[in-house]
Amino acid sequence: MKKFILMLLLAVSSASVWAQTPKVVISDKDGWHKIGETVVSLDKETDKIIIVGANRFASVKIKVTEAPIRLESFDIFFDNNQTKNVKIGQEIKHEGETAVVDLGGEKNITKVEFYYHTIGDDKSKKAHVELWGLKTNPNK
Repeated sequence: MKKFILMLLLAVSSASVWAQTPKVVISDKDGWHKIGETVVSLDKETDKIIIVGANRFASVKIKVTEAPIRLESFDIFFDNNQTKNVKIGQEIKHEGETAVVDLGGEKNITKVEFYYHTIGDDKSKKAHVELWGLKTNPNK
């Protein structure tokens, strides 16, 4: 019985890890790049984007379309095990975006986690949230 429960827990945890498909960034050109996107709904209050590939960025920003959200904060995870918490605490209207967040030079981002509240009661409207990153390529 213990073996069955252990296998069940392992299967459930594996399913949740693989449910989030990593976003692969291919381009290393200077300028703004869409790193990844997610659709948020009324039944969740957190979301994440996992990033692999050409993941060095100097700045990031969040764009919101389709429906507004109240973005409380987001955490940026770097490959050196450091994390940057960005407090927002404001409503981002659809077709809106946050201010640019400077990372203090290009850094490898591995994941970004969003903490938000959906606005409104219409469950058919889901906010489309995009993560954008700025590449400056200072070493070229």
